[in-house]
Amino acid sequence: MVFMNTLKYLQNYECLLDVDIWRLFANLEELSQVSLGFLSCFFSTIKDYINSSGSASSMDFISVLSKHFRGRLCQSHQIYCLNYTSAIFYLESLRQREDFGIYLKWCEKHDQCKRLHLSELLVTPLHRLTRYPMLLKNIWKRSIDAKEKITLYSLKEKVEKAIRDLEGKVKWLDNFQKFRYLQEIIVWPPLWDRDKRFFIPECLKHIFKEHMADNILSPTNRHLLHEGKLTLAESIRFLDVYLFLFDDFLLITKTKHNKKKLGGSDIGLVCPSLTPELQAMIKEGGSCTVLDQPIPLDRLVVKNIDPFHISVFGLRNAFLLQHKNRYQQCIAAFLLQAQTETAKKTWMAQIKRATSCFMKRYETKKSPFTLPAESSEI
Repeated sequence: MVFMNTLKYLQNYECLLDVDIWRLFANLEELSQVSLGFLSCFFSTIKDYINSSGSASSMDFISVLSKHFRGRLCQSHQIYCLNYTSAIFYLESLRQREDFGIYLKWCEKHDQCKRLHLSELLVTPLHRLTRYPMLLKNIWKRSIDAKEKITLYSLKEKVEKAIRDLEGKVKWLDNFQKFRYLQEIIVWPPLWDRDKRFFIPECLKHIFKEHMADNILSPTNRHLLHEGKLTLAESIRFLDVYLFLFDDFLLITKTKHNKKKLGGSDIGLVCPSLTPELQAMIKEGGSCTVLDQPIPLDRLVVKNIDPFHISVFGLRNAFLLQHKNRYQQCIAAFLLQAQTETAKKTWMAQIKRATSCFMKRYETKKSPFTLPAESSEI
């Protein structure tokens, strides 16, 4: 609250106006009021019970817990926690500024902050939420009333469910943000640019508008299992490529580095779930251009390459990917090189595991079809 109120004060005097208070603190003000309200009622009830020498009804104590844990307490924490990861990376991006650094140092010297950094304070509400079930469990252990124990147990279950739901929401949100940025940096060239064998007159190119390119990377449809940089061996050169292994297809892209950095070079700070390799490439103004059509996992074959056969070409840690059509004909092949033998084994294991899981899902989704029993007279 010291950091937030100081920032509000500075913005009233037209300082740090471009700093987004919500991105840093989310609903901290509401969360502080709700938490303080709960603690005040909680301790007030305990105090009244002690002052009355234990003659007051213990149901007043349970009603306070029920009121707050079934009210805004958990919901306020969930809203704050969902913003926490983005807040930390937004904070890191602001630290580079001299004016923001002066503001941070001034707040850290405040007596209430005890020289703690803002990043250390922002995590506190997350810790508090995870401790509520322990509080309720300890009260439940010490309760001797059967009705009280039932109420306390249901409240503990409710808070634990809220934490589980929050974990799922955080994972979904991270996945959603990551896919949103992947849609921005992955470039889908049109058919005539991707494969020079196809001639499409200018007057007919409107027919081939690929409307489905954005939907391919929809986070509601698929999950990204593995990704990373590899080297693709072509006939006369080596090409830097970046592979994305999803739970239903593999996408091979070639990396492009621009000499001039893009304006949106802070994507990595906004979306922390991006790999350091991808963040570094984006900061350099790079992009990933799709090299070939996505390879469905049920049409993908991965093979190890013995160093004896390719050492003459200067290749190490190599493996081969084959794209087969529905008639089991190979329609594309990619000879890839990893930086290390460990990285190569990891890629091969990830692809094989993803393919196996995909085939199992495909088999279970197939509608069961049984032939009618054959007549004994035939």
